[in-house]
Parts: sequence; structure tokens; C-alpha cells
Amino acid sequence: MELNDPNILKLIDIAIDEDIKNGDITTNSIISEDETRRAAFIVKQNGIVAGLDIAKFVIRKFDSKMKWNSIKNDGKSCIKGEVIAKVEANYKSLLIAERTALNFLQRMSGIATKTNKFIKQLEGLHTKILDTRKTAPGHRLLDKYAVKIGGGENHRIGLFDMVLIKDNHIKLAGSIAMAVSTIKRNLKGTFKIEVETSSLKEVEEALEAGVDIIMLDNMKVEDMKKAVEICKGKVLTEASGNISLKNIRNVAKTGVDFISVGELTHSVEALDISMKIID
Repeated sequence: MELNDPNILKLIDIAIDEDIKNGDITTNSIISEDETRRAAFIVKQNGIVAGLDIAKFVIRKFDSKMKWNSIKNDGKSCIKGEVIAKVEANYKSLLIAERTALNFLQRMSGIATKTNKFIKQLEGLHTKILDTRKTAPGHRLLDKYAVKIGGGENHRIGLFDMVLIKDNHIKLAGSIAMAVSTIKRNLKGTFKIEVETSSLKEVEEALEAGVDIIMLDNMKVEDMKKAVEICKGKVLTEASGNISLKNIRNVAKTGVDFISVGELTHSVEALDISMKIID
């Protein structure tokens, strides 16, 4: 993750502005300017840490001389009650930056933790887990970074870096074959082409059209198995639609190369983390 990415910097500025505006009227009324304190970031449930650099960056925006010590690194597991980082900084800066830093850290750690739970369901199988574009607006890069920290892989970042022909495209184009041929004619092999299919007939049509990846969307497990056999050694396959912790292993056992899981980022359960002043 590049912290100097303009989209990430803009998101952090927006988050700070919406919370602080002209200043923290409570802290500014109580705390003197020159006090320095140490604080600890403590996890209140088991999980995977992600976003420590973002939390550190947020606090540094208010105190450039702050001292940060990451006890855990992104991607490491943590248990309830563990201290994952300590910081020494201006007391006012700590209190003003606290909520914004925690909001990023908790969300990203929650995504990493959920991703890791899915990863564990696939132990011993070759299938890889992908994220989707179902991210919080503005948080795309951080959400996808957190998925990778949790052990998953990134699907396309946006509409600009990969072709994914979905049902509405196919409807307007007239058929899978016509949609693919139009893409190939206009883009001339610049991007990989994936096509969404919902039946074995559409799988055959996509295979004949010469795509790179075939998505098996909301198919029954039995049909997925047949589709994987049809595609084996010819194109990559991706299962998608209503994937959960309960059914992902059965889906993976069909032999698909990838499974995309919207749940990783579209309904995030933040990892409970607090910041406590320790002296």
C-alpha cells in the first residue's frame, strides 16, 4: 500500500475534516498545549491486524514529532487484550486524532479478519479468494489492501483495469459471442476478458468466444463441477454469488480457480480496538 497515493491522502483528509472541522472543542478546553502522553492500541477481540500505518499517519498529521512503536505488524494475528501498538505524542493530538485513526484501523482489521476466516475454510485446496468492487465509496484501495493482508487476492480495482462482461452487457450486445468480439475489436488485446455465465450453455459459448476467465454466477454446485471440467486446461474459472463461510468449501471442491466474495467488504464488521492513555 502506497501511503502517498492521492486517493488515500484525500480520503484521510476528508475523514479528519468531517470529524474535527475547526477543532475539538472539548479537548481544546481541557488539555494544555505542551503535555505529552503515551497511549496503547488494544484489541478487544481476536483477529488480524491491518491499517497500522494509516493510524500512525493520522496521528502524525497532528504531531509530526510523535513516536510510534508497532508491536504487531499488519497481517499478524492478535488475541483479546493484546497491545498492538504504542504511541507517544502531544496529549491533545492523541485525543483529537483518536477516533479517525481507530475508524480506519478497526475497519481494515475487520476486513482482514473476515478474509482470513474464509481463507481457513480452503486449507488444502488450490482455490483462491477474490474480493469485489462492493467496497465503501472512497475506501476501495484500503479495503482491498486489507483483503490482501487477510490472505485474499484482489479482483479488478475498478472498471478501468479489466474487462468483465456481465448479464446487462450481454443483453445489450445480443449474445456473449457478440459482446466478446466487440471488446476484442475495440480493445485489441489490451486487457484480459472475463465473462459472467449462469448456465452450462453460456459457459460453452464463452469458451468458444475465447475469453480468459469464465465466471460461474449463482450456479448450483453440480453445474459448477461440470463447468470446471469443460473449462479445465483452457480458461480460468471463478465462482461467484451468495458465497458464505458455510458453503465456500463445497464450492471450492468443484475445482474452481477463484471464488469472489462480496461479504469481505460490503458488510464489514469492524474489529473492536481501543486507544488508552497509559501514562
